[in-house]
Amino acid sequence: MEITGKIIKKLPLASGEGRNGTWRRQEYVLEYGDRFPKQVCFSLMNARIDQYPMEIDEEVTVSFDIESREYNGRYYTSVSAWKVDKAQAGEQAAYQAPAAQPINNATPVAPDFNSDNDSDDLPF
Repeated sequence: MEITGKIIKKLPLASGEGRNGTWRRQEYVLEYGDRFPKQVCFSLMNARIDQYPMEIDEEVTVSFDIESREYNGRYYTSVSAWKVDKAQAGEQAAYQAPAAQPINNATPVAPDFNSDNDSDDLPF
């Protein structure tokens, strides 16, 4: 999956020791959408932190996987980025709606209900 938007927050780096050694996780908050902006928090792990450095206010396209895990009857969802492309200068990263189709302004001709037979008094 992919999403394009602007980095609005860089959260503190988290690290720890696991059974496979030391791990690092950097989380970012990305804002996307024009009229009603939405935010999504995604993370980069270990070597990808150094591979894709990002700063606040950068326009990026993030490729990610969504995964949920169950723990004590509750589900926890993570958005893990595996690729980040920075927007090129002059490139428009926001979504553009398709162009509107021209409207046919020809008014249809209404049928003539006033016939020679005016004996019908019903209004419909």
